[in-house]
Amino acid sequence: MEKSETLLKELQLKDQFDNLEKHTQWGIEFVERYAKFVKERSEIEASYAKQIRNLSKKYQPKKNSREEEESKYTFCRAFLMTLNEMNDYAGQHEVIAENLTSQIIVELSRYLQELKAERKSHFHDGRKAQQHIESSWKQLESSKRRFERDCKEADRAQQYFEKMDADINVTKADVEKARQQAHMRQQMATDSKNEYSSYLQKFNQEQNEHYYTVIPNIFQKLQDMEEKRIERIGVCMKTFADVDRQVLPIVGKCLDGMTNAAESIESKTDSQQVVESYKSGFEPPGDVEFEDYGQAMKRSPSDTSLTNSREVKERPAGKSKGKLWPFIKNKNKLSLKLGSGPEDFSHLPPEQRRKKLQGKLDDLNKDIQKEMDQRDALAKMKDVYVKNPQMGDPASVDPRLSEISQNIEKLQFEVQKFEGWLAEVEERMPSKSDSNRKSAIYETQNNTTVNNNCAQDRESSPDGSYTEEQNSETQVKAAINPTSSTPEFDDEFDDEETLPTIGTCKALYPFDGQNEGTISVAEGELLYVIEEDKGDGWTRVRRNEEEEGYVPTSYIEVFLETNAKGAMTYI
Repeated sequence: MEKSETLLKELQLKDQFDNLEKHTQWGIEFVERYAKFVKERSEIEASYAKQIRNLSKKYQPKKNSREEEESKYTFCRAFLMTLNEMNDYAGQHEVIAENLTSQIIVELSRYLQELKAERKSHFHDGRKAQQHIESSWKQLESSKRRFERDCKEADRAQQYFEKMDADINVTKADVEKARQQAHMRQQMATDSKNEYSSYLQKFNQEQNEHYYTVIPNIFQKLQDMEEKRIERIGVCMKTFADVDRQVLPIVGKCLDGMTNAAESIESKTDSQQVVESYKSGFEPPGDVEFEDYGQAMKRSPSDTSLTNSREVKERPAGKSKGKLWPFIKNKNKLSLKLGSGPEDFSHLPPEQRRKKLQGKLDDLNKDIQKEMDQRDALAKMKDVYVKNPQMGDPASVDPRLSEISQNIEKLQFEVQKFEGWLAEVEERMPSKSDSNRKSAIYETQNNTTVNNNCAQDRESSPDGSYTEEQNSETQVKAAINPTSSTPEFDDEFDDEETLPTIGTCKALYPFDGQNEGTISVAEGELLYVIEEDKGDGWTRVRRNEEEEGYVPTSYIEVFLETNAKGAMTYI
């Protein structure tokens, strides 16, 4: 039943070769168009992946010190994690492009070549079968016309013979000739009949084979080819979706990574990090005292001997008092940007300086540990060489061991130097329990004599955080060699003549002059200026005949005499 239905369908298509040829050609063009569609999709995926990678690379933090600062904050680390996840996300789109190319585009290109060759072969066989049956039909028609002509000729010859035979006037020879002619024509008609019958039988057989065997087979092959083409398109479309589905788990992990990065942001931790990064360690300034301009400046009895011929110049009423310490601009800002800060970080506020010194110490300790590990490894190697001389010369290791020992000594010296600076900073940092700024007068430090050049060589700092390089080095040397005595400075204050006063100053903040050459002052205390700030951030002042020294310029308000050289007010 199924076979008869198929044959019936094929018989209905026996004259549809042209239509089938057009349809199959359209099917091939559809495959080519679909392959072009997938190729363009692959190019879009590749281009998108490239743009995502470039975007991720563009916003990656630069390799500099700023990156280390940013890495402290959770939101910066979260953004970096997001960029890394975006990079992985771009990689999955590259995988999509590669799979589309390898699994669909390449396969369709190969299949199209096979499909075109198969289609051409089937239609060639169909045309050949049609030509053959048409040729058989022409032969049958030719034999039929010949048989018809021979029959007519035979019939005319027979009628002519009969007419000649009935005519008495015709000779016997003519009658015999007519009879032979009729017989010959009759024989030719018989031969044409037999030939026609043979061709007819052959044609019917071939026609039956053509319409029931050859053409159905060709149509079946075309139908199978078309079904395979359609199935291949379906497989490609399924693969098209599967290629995306295969990367969805990894894409999901990338998105989960971005979500986790966002959830890892801690605002309180970041704000606390800002506090830790910029905490200076300074105490807040005390209350601003009332200044009575209606009365002359009161002098202590100890000052009268030095100021009989000097009058204190009052501050002009139009000038305002200097800014408090949180708003003082840093004179060393340019040098900090250029990375030319001092080795002891004295340009930083106390708390920040302590952190920098502690970080430097940690790095030095790591370097020492690394050198010690190398020394231990070389020592073991030397022992192996001693026990097994054939493996190497023990003396060849000695230069490297000596070099490592020297490096360790240098690093230990650096550690002691930074530990001295760190101890100095921690000693000067205010106690956390002190909530109010002390305004009492600090005790004057003993041995106030110091070389003037020592004060000029100090590193200046407007915020009051400073370190005396020479004094720090002295402390380090004392730590290295406890038996050695502290170097003594030339007491030039006693040797040289007393410097004249060039103005007065008022202490804005208390200063604890614990180092050589400095003098302690109390907030609001009035002193005499004997030497201007020469650009190093220090001003030389005098309290009485026995007490004089340097104080930070940013801690005082200076009023120079009008006849003093370079008279100006430092705030």
